[in-house]
Amino acid sequence: MSRIRALFWDPAGERYGIPTYPWKMAPPHLLTLRQLTAGGLRPGGQGVQAQVLWRSRRYRTRGGVRAAYLYDVRFALPKRTPTTAQCAALAKANAARRTCPVCERDVGYVLPRHLGTCLDCAEAVAAAA
Repeated sequence: MSRIRALFWDPAGERYGIPTYPWKMAPPHLLTLRQLTAGGLRPGGQGVQAQVLWRSRRYRTRGGVRAAYLYDVRFALPKRTPTTAQCAALAKANAARRTCPVCERDVGYVLPRHLGTCLDCAEAVAAAA
């Protein structure tokens, strides 16, 4: 094991407060939030069970150490499915974000907040000015 990996090897949690593993060395039952989501699961109220630490040249200003928090898949619950009313409310909210207040049509994309209108209406205003 390299020095950097040995620095982050703390499965008992004595040095960092929670069990800590180097990159790609965590036990298979510990997954990140994205891995749980990809499997159709959610943490289900459990706290962070462990962490993975690694060095990154991209984040040198923050000490160069990055962390990913891990959750136990054995305590994870299936993701909740939204109700039909929730889906309808979400569709209505998304339609409102796509509707231009000037020309009042659904433009098919979310309107830029800095313009407040669709791109065609914004171009027409810029050309008139």
